[in-house]
Amino acid sequence: MGIKAEQLLLYLVTDPSLCPGPVLLDTVSAAVRGGVTVVQLRDKKASTRQRIDAARAIKAVLHDSGVPLVVNDDVEAAILSDADGVHIGQEDVALRSARARLGPEKIIGLSCETLDQVAHANCQLVDYLGLGTVFQTSTKPDHKATIGISGLAAMAQIAKVPTVAIGGLKHGHARDVIQAGCDGMAVVSAICGQPHPENAARELATALKALKRVI
Repeated sequence: MGIKAEQLLLYLVTDPSLCPGPVLLDTVSAAVRGGVTVVQLRDKKASTRQRIDAARAIKAVLHDSGVPLVVNDDVEAAILSDADGVHIGQEDVALRSARARLGPEKIIGLSCETLDQVAHANCQLVDYLGLGTVFQTSTKPDHKATIGISGLAAMAQIAKVPTVAIGGLKHGHARDVIQAGCDGMAVVSAICGQPHPENAARELATALKALKRVI
């Protein structure tokens, strides 16, 4: 399947503390109506069984939307839920093993935190790179040192596959992210936990689309 650069425009990463239980599906549905283009299921504390169930429920919400679902870290859950792919970190499942298990059609995203990681990312195995952490974020307290916008731009410049910025990003960062050369922006609390996630997503998607036209 792979993924096109334009599909990374507004990338929603779910968070169980901000979107617990049934709120998760309502938030995803609203966010997609508002313009989210990718959804990542991320729940570090869940079991594989719980991730499978959650991924299947999200896939039902995404049915016929054209919005892909990727599962954070858990290749087994991605396979058994028939998600569209996985997003893995440098210390997670070996990249070559993940591709072998998922096959050539599924999406694999890879987190990169340094220029060296971007330079050595295998574009034959990876469909896109998540670049960050850009700014400090409470939704991922164990992240490595932040890279800021200047670090983000340096990484995006050398990437050989599409890129999405991640880490502490809000509406006000949209221009900086696009000017840095990224194809899109990943957000958590800018949509999850907002009183009106559809409106929040729509404002972000509209801003990002406008910026892509002029930058």
